[in-house]
Amino acid sequence: MPPRWGVKVAVVGFAVGLVLSTVTASIAGAATGFRAGSNAPVPIAVTAADVAGLWVGLVGAAVYASRTRGRGSLAADFGYRIGAWWDLLAGALVGLACQYGLVPLIYLPFEHLDRNLSHQIGRPAQRDTAAAHTSAALTVLIIFLAVGAPLVEELFFRGLLLRSLAGWMSTPIAIVVTGLLFALAHFEAVQFAGLAVFGVVLGLLAWVTGRLGPSIGAHMAFNAVAVIGTAHVH
Repeated sequence: MPPRWGVKVAVVGFAVGLVLSTVTASIAGAATGFRAGSNAPVPIAVTAADVAGLWVGLVGAAVYASRTRGRGSLAADFGYRIGAWWDLLAGALVGLACQYGLVPLIYLPFEHLDRNLSHQIGRPAQRDTAAAHTSAALTVLIIFLAVGAPLVEELFFRGLLLRSLAGWMSTPIAIVVTGLLFALAHFEAVQFAGLAVFGVVLGLLAWVTGRLGPSIGAHMAFNAVAVIGTAHVH
């Protein structure tokens, strides 16, 4: 288990990732003529550049922690491995259950207060897929959001951060805190509750199995449903 200093590395890594994502997204926006805050669909290149910049900070933090204070292996230090094919399959089933069952159940009591709630919940995914009008564009989004994002975010949140927080507090509390930070990191107010609960589920999967394969599979399925379900390919 990584010592408590890993939390500081995670904080720095996330901060660096935010700065880099701003820079890379701005460069891509300038190249495509996209202006942040406009009503125009976000170009695929901007979305890809945005997340790629963030990934540098997240992956960099995990690699730095592993090589300087750990055993030099992401698998040994953070459980970053897939035990068998069923890791992804079992995880995918959990991810689908969360996307179609758990998350809607969380928001169900509030739907009578806001009839547009379901639309607001799906707005981030709709924003990301608005420019995916071709199969090629959708494929790129799937690679980045439904494959790349889970691989990177699970390494950072359920690998480095969760295991480091467990050095400061009890495991159950560390799992909850990691879920809350996972939700906060997406900067989506309406989606916060659903993401936090899903983050807790991912944390439980990672801790119970001792590896990130199941949580990666769950995260991939969860994101894939959001991307494919909101895309409008012609």
